[in-house]
Amino acid sequence: MELLNQPSQPDPDPADGSQKFVARQPIFDRSRKAIGYELLFRAGVEEYFRGESEQASRSTVDTSLVLGLDTLCDGRLAFINCTKAILVKELITLLPPSQVVIEIVKTVEPDEQLMGAIRKLKASGFTIALDNFSPGDHREVLVELADLIKVDVRSTTASDRASLIANYRRTCELLAARVETQEEFREAYEMGFSQFQGYFFRHPELVAVKQIPAGRLTFLRLLELVAHEDLDIDELEKVFKQDANICYRLLRYLNSPAFGFRNEVRSIRQAIAILGEREVRRWVRLLVTLTASSDKSGELVIAALTRARFCELISQRLHCDGDLFLLGLLSLMDAILGIPMEAIVEHLPVDGETKAALSGQASVHQPMYQLVLAQESGDWTECSALARRLKLSEVEASAMWWQAAEWAQQVRHGPTEEKAQGRQVGKSQAANR
Repeated sequence: MELLNQPSQPDPDPADGSQKFVARQPIFDRSRKAIGYELLFRAGVEEYFRGESEQASRSTVDTSLVLGLDTLCDGRLAFINCTKAILVKELITLLPPSQVVIEIVKTVEPDEQLMGAIRKLKASGFTIALDNFSPGDHREVLVELADLIKVDVRSTTASDRASLIANYRRTCELLAARVETQEEFREAYEMGFSQFQGYFFRHPELVAVKQIPAGRLTFLRLLELVAHEDLDIDELEKVFKQDANICYRLLRYLNSPAFGFRNEVRSIRQAIAILGEREVRRWVRLLVTLTASSDKSGELVIAALTRARFCELISQRLHCDGDLFLLGLLSLMDAILGIPMEAIVEHLPVDGETKAALSGQASVHQPMYQLVLAQESGDWTECSALARRLKLSEVEASAMWWQAAEWAQQVRHGPTEEKAQGRQVGKSQAANR
């Protein structure tokens, strides 16, 4: 997470479509312990206190999903402003109830539909708050469903606040908002407010969230699909069709002279059927690696492919369970896709041991993964120790590494047509029978 109000941070470009911005302001209890953050989405640095409420609410929910509430709120509660549409359409249910305080904004007009939605959300475990509440508020009918009432100390009188405390403190928590001075805090504290928020404690911090570009999401979805044990051909075809570049590459690949098909391959489903499940999985992984890294260093691609093939060769030699080609490939996918490793392992249905290894945690695959890194960095002492641990000789490990490196170079730069035809002739003949 990047807090952009710190002087050491450069100002982000508000026009940069790859970023979203969330302002977060802490909320404290009577002991001045932070219990949560109010999250406020805005389109850019200069306008993170302005904007249309419906768009702001939707974007806050969306950004919370992208980055995760644990990251945005450091494991504390998330106070999120919600319009009627967000509540009635149940968009807020995309977030975990135990971590969210729903703030019903001042502009909401209560009716039976809204009351029903709030009851349902409350029963699901969400905490309900009424934002910017004042005596005679048109949302008074909602108080019976509220757990918390927020009162703006700057737009109410001391008499107003005393009245609200007297009327509602037995059934609700009361939060003093926009507390900006020591005197305002002392007064609210002595009145009996249980929670506090405002500039007196801390100004909002602007958090920049780098979004995953649409193309990267396609790559991630393809990797997810081919990682499943049962390949969903219909869904795979659908995702292929969403990206013209990927469709073109697949059809061009199968219509190349290396395959020698008598009839031209014209459809994605036909292409998938010709390749077969095993080759589809392999081809998609390689395609994602090569295509997603088109703007990256070629060395990064070679490294990812080498790691993947090396892991595959070791797993074959040691008769390991699991798809260890994927372990090697994914180990650099964060750099290739520009997506944090946590997001990658969260989206892909890889086994727990692979996830643990990629996340730097203890795993049965850890010795193999460490051997990959040692070979890559030329740490021969570590290579020797890890090879022995895996019951491999140093000669075997070294031979497999160079075999993997040669294979990666061929995939990256393409083998000679003669070699490619030799490898594909059996497959071509079988497909044309």
